[in-house]
Amino acid sequence: MVKRYLSLVTFDEALHLLKTSFAIPVRTELVHVTRSLGRVVVEPVYARYSVPEVSLAAMDGIAVKSRDTFGASDQAPVTLNDFARVNTGNIVPSRFDAVIMIEDTWEVEDKFQVRKAATPWQHVRPAGEDIREGRLVLPKGHQIRAFDIGALATYGIVELKVNTFNVGIIPTGSELVPLGVRPGLGQVVESNTVMAQVLLDSMGAHCTRLPIVRDDPDLIEEALRTAARENDLVIVSAGSSAGTRDYTAGAIAAIGELLFHGVAVKPGKPMMLGKIYGKPVIGLPGYPLAAQSVLREFAVPLLEYWGLAPLTKYSVKVKLATPLSSDLGFDEFVPVSVGRIGNQYWGMARSRGTVVQMSTIRSNGYTHIPASVEGYDAEHELKVYLTTDPANIERTLIFSGAIDPILEELGNIAHDQGLFIHTGSAGNTGAILSLKRNSCHAAPMSLPAFSLLRDCRFIQPYLQSLDLVFVNIATQEQGIASAKEISPDALDAVCWINSRKDTPARSLFDSLLSTHNLTPLRIRGYGNEVATPGAVAAAIRAGQADAGICSKGLAESHDLMFLPVAQEQYELVMQREMLDDPRIVTLISLIKSPEFKAHLDQTGAYCTTQTGRIRSMSSDNIEIEIPLASNSLKIS
Repeated sequence: MVKRYLSLVTFDEALHLLKTSFAIPVRTELVHVTRSLGRVVVEPVYARYSVPEVSLAAMDGIAVKSRDTFGASDQAPVTLNDFARVNTGNIVPSRFDAVIMIEDTWEVEDKFQVRKAATPWQHVRPAGEDIREGRLVLPKGHQIRAFDIGALATYGIVELKVNTFNVGIIPTGSELVPLGVRPGLGQVVESNTVMAQVLLDSMGAHCTRLPIVRDDPDLIEEALRTAARENDLVIVSAGSSAGTRDYTAGAIAAIGELLFHGVAVKPGKPMMLGKIYGKPVIGLPGYPLAAQSVLREFAVPLLEYWGLAPLTKYSVKVKLATPLSSDLGFDEFVPVSVGRIGNQYWGMARSRGTVVQMSTIRSNGYTHIPASVEGYDAEHELKVYLTTDPANIERTLIFSGAIDPILEELGNIAHDQGLFIHTGSAGNTGAILSLKRNSCHAAPMSLPAFSLLRDCRFIQPYLQSLDLVFVNIATQEQGIASAKEISPDALDAVCWINSRKDTPARSLFDSLLSTHNLTPLRIRGYGNEVATPGAVAAAIRAGQADAGICSKGLAESHDLMFLPVAQEQYELVMQREMLDDPRIVTLISLIKSPEFKAHLDQTGAYCTTQTGRIRSMSSDNIEIEIPLASNSLKIS
């Protein structure tokens, strides 16, 4: 019989149970000062000796007794009989209490004359000026920073006692293969516990990954016993859902206590919490994004609560570029790409598919939608937690539109100049809406020849109202992508996947049907629509259809056959004011570069005769060429 989830606990309830159901373990270790960065000291740290231990000269000059200079002036210079020549950093003999700079003295035979009285401890670093022996350097609970380490070394502190905890990590699943082994059909690389180990080790934990355990209740129970005996926290990956081979919940209950199974969190619903030998056991879902959420929102806060260094977390207020829905009753965590447009930060939500790890890679932050919220409208302002250095946001460009593989190469060369391109697939219509609300820097679009733009129904109304400019990336071939060879004279013999209305791909397909005297009613799958040309190629690759219209580049990137039908311009469309942004100027310079054009030519899928041209349309539909400004971004 298939198992079902227990009653779901809320996000807050799960966190409360996690922090209150277990005694906080006490575990410390001594680490060398050079390896202590980011660690948390468990006891006060005191200076081993005074710094400096003796008085030192702070200037080149002569060490003197300040009382011997009393009354010195230009009219009544004082000749010193008792002094010592010193350089910066030299020990000042104990009988002296001041240093006079050499340029403020006059040599008279073998003596020195001064014309200004010295004050006590003038130009002297007295013993213990920085710190005295036995004084407090770091309080208990201090997280060590890089500059702390220099001071600790100066004060004679070689080792530090810091918090740590032992974490046992168990990967389960008969379909898993270890890191470095290419998976066969139906297999997958075990990556969740690799991610968990790296993340928790960075906090100061000592993680031990056990060998992969097959889907066998007895083997899982044995691994749980071993891990719980030897560690303060146990994390078991996969086997936490409700399938016929998900044994983790039963194994925990058999040898310990299952506190809950299932949390009202997305992604991460199958998470469980158990107790074995008094130790917490966290069950990770097998899907990567769900595992990430459970690690970040539960495992990390638990170790922080126990005393490990908190992970650095920066947040910014952003406006949503598009509406963002959520299920009531579930706390949801959504990957987001953030960029600054003008004076406003905008956030573009990424795909929330639990198996799509690229959503995390392609984002630079995430947001938390509380269980009480059903979602947010476009332009709603919310908090996004950054997963990158905040300075990188200032170098991030947000693109929303028709995504072609060539943007990956453009992103590569832009990265070399310190720019980060984040793309969101929205199709041409979605791209226009993003430009209208100014929520993207630019919109990549597949468009007809520039002279035909006035006849392009979805963009023509915006040509003047938005003052758009077009930067040509390449001319690309559009045609029929298919999993197997098809005849252009038998279009009604295969199942199609179609693009949305008012898109160039849809118009091209309709024109192709008309040329062959076919009506949409005779085409199987004509009504099966997807949002973007990329989705067309993906559907064909997945076997959901036999053929569809997309670019040659998309077809090749999905290992599909391609039959050319027409040419289109792949343009980067933006509002004219963007040409004043140094980041955009730098990007256009890269598009014009011989390096980028050479890569396009090398693929064989693009024509570069128009690449880099900047144009706009006048009020009377006349094409206008626009020169590129010179205010490109200066990369340090």
